[in-house]
Amino acid sequence: MKKMKSVGLITLAIALAMSACGKKDATSKAVAAEKIKVKIAATTEREIEQSSEFTATVEPEVKNNIAPAAPGRIRQIFVNVGSTVTKGQRLAQMDVANLSNSETQLDNLRRVYKRVSELFNVGGASQQELDNAKLQLDVAETNLKNLGENTYLLSPINGVITAKNYDVGDMYSAQMPILTVMQINPVKIKINVSESFYSTLKVGMDVDVKVDVFADQKFRAKVSLIYPTIDDRTRTFPVEVKLANANSKVRPGMFARVFMNFGKVKRVVVPDLAVVKQSGSGGRYVYVYQQGKVEFREVQIGQRFDTEYEIISGITAGEQIVVSGQSKLVDGADVEVIK
Repeated sequence: MKKMKSVGLITLAIALAMSACGKKDATSKAVAAEKIKVKIAATTEREIEQSSEFTATVEPEVKNNIAPAAPGRIRQIFVNVGSTVTKGQRLAQMDVANLSNSETQLDNLRRVYKRVSELFNVGGASQQELDNAKLQLDVAETNLKNLGENTYLLSPINGVITAKNYDVGDMYSAQMPILTVMQINPVKIKINVSESFYSTLKVGMDVDVKVDVFADQKFRAKVSLIYPTIDDRTRTFPVEVKLANANSKVRPGMFARVFMNFGKVKRVVVPDLAVVKQSGSGGRYVYVYQQGKVEFREVQIGQRFDTEYEIISGITAGEQIVVSGQSKLVDGADVEVIK
């Protein structure tokens, strides 16, 4: 009797277990069959104005550091910081002792050369003696010219004095220039432009410039130089913009924004909700819908317009993309489209 009861209990337990497994398998199949619900939209294409903003610091057209070739005592400085100077204007004077000695030596060598030349004409001196006298005279004249340039320091450009590092009586030690002069009419701005615009950008192209100091004012400038190589790390190339600055209003060191317009190009446009940023990589992706499945595809985005993104590459016009429900999706997932 006990044996029959045991067999009955075992049979009941197996039946219950099989029933439970059957229910579990049914539930798993139901879950597997449930598709992720998404909303989709077709991509469109339209003409997009290709304008970009670049930031940089205003630089002088030319910057010259004024200093003699050798250390010496500064006897006079004729300008101050902020002084406007012209090309060839005397800015500072070094000790003239060496210059005076060189002038005296040159006068003596001129007399010697004259005397040797007269003797040579009457046969009293050789060609070699005449050549030696001429060589010494030429060397002395060159030395005097160099000393003159390094005794009376002249401005090589029209500009403004932006730094004065010594006072009268100081010994110039070559650690820093005595003065710095900058040409600030015009000024230039150096920016780095994406390689995608390399074929579009031309020298002489008009651009707009704003400086933060004059937030409400826009300045007209032109592209003056396009560098011939592209940085393989940043995929950009340097461009110099020249800004006429007749009133010297824009100054070196100011923060500037350069606005460039490259014309219109047809681009795919998608809702911003469709673009997914992958954590850790910085890449941008969209889910493209095809025949009940989604494909995780990388795209290159351009400008943003309110609730839309310009797409430079990655998808084409007319493709259907997911605009809602992406949080649960993976590449290749089955989905159900809802309105």
